[in-house]
Amino acid sequence: MNFPQLLSEDRRLVILRLLSAAPEYTLNAFVLRHGLEAVGHAMSTDQLATELAWLAEQGLLELSAVAEVTVARLTSRGADVAAGRAVTPGVKRPEPGVNDMMALGLNLIRGKMGG
Repeated sequence: MNFPQLLSEDRRLVILRLLSAAPEYTLNAFVLRHGLEAVGHAMSTDQLATELAWLAEQGLLELSAVAEVTVARLTSRGADVAAGRAVTPGVKRPEPGVNDMMALGLNLIRGKMGG
């Protein structure tokens, strides 16, 4: 596996994990970008749109638009992949201890930590 592929698979897992920890399993693209940045995945708006579209094509999340803002909602299949109960080629499988990292990312998004 090459490094760009590894990054993409990890970003996709992080997106699913952030959604799995969010209220109603839903976040908009702006919040997702901040969450990704908080755990070391800075990316452009276009890169995020591409990853979200790919995840939607796999049936792992659903996309909608509200006032021109992309909103992602986790599907049941996406929740299974995020938790490691199912495997989807192109998405990294979670490792033990990632819950702590996702909690850190969500706390940074919600402004519960200094910065």
